[in-house]
Amino acid sequence: MKKLFLTLAATAVLAAGCGQEKVDTIDSGEMPVEVIVDVLTPTELQPNEAVTLEVKVTQGGEVVDNADSVEFEVWESGHKDEGTMLEGELTKDGVYVAEYTFDHDGVYYMYAHTTARGMHVMPKHEMVVGNPDMSQVLEDNSSNSMEHMEHGESTEQEGHAEHGEESEEEHNH
Repeated sequence: MKKLFLTLAATAVLAAGCGQEKVDTIDSGEMPVEVIVDVLTPTELQPNEAVTLEVKVTQGGEVVDNADSVEFEVWESGHKDEGTMLEGELTKDGVYVAEYTFDHDGVYYMYAHTTARGMHVMPKHEMVVGNPDMSQVLEDNSSNSMEHMEHGESTEQEGHAEHGEESEEEHNH
C-alpha cells in the first residue's frame, strides 16, 4: 500500500513538473488516446525546387487543429548538427506544413516534432533528393526512437514504417 501511494505521488509530481496538459489516468483508469502524426511529404524529391514538408495530426480518428507546436527538423544524412528547424503552420484538417528547398542531391531526414494534447510525437522521415552518389552519402546516426523525450513521455507511433520495422533501403543507410 505504501509503495502504491509513493508511486502515485511520484507520478503526480512528475506530471506537474512537465508543465503539460493534465491527463487524468489515475482517477478514470483510462489511458489517453494516442496522437498520430502521419508524414505526407514524398520520399523522392528534386533539388532546387520548393518542397512542402507536410504532416497530418490526428487523435482518435479526429483531426487535431490545435497542436501546441509542429516543427520540422531537416538535415542531410551524417550532418544532423547542421540541421534546420522550420515552424509548421496549420493549413486545414489537421495538416501542418512548412516550405523548404534542398539545394543539392543527397539523402535527407526529417523529424516532425509535434506536441499536441499533452503528448510529444516525432516521426522520422527519409527523403532522397535527386540522384545522390550513394558511395558519398554519410551514414545517419540519429535515432529512430523517442530518446529525446523528456520526463518519460512515450509513444508507439513514430511514422509510417517505424513500428520496429525498417525498410531494406533504410537498413542499408
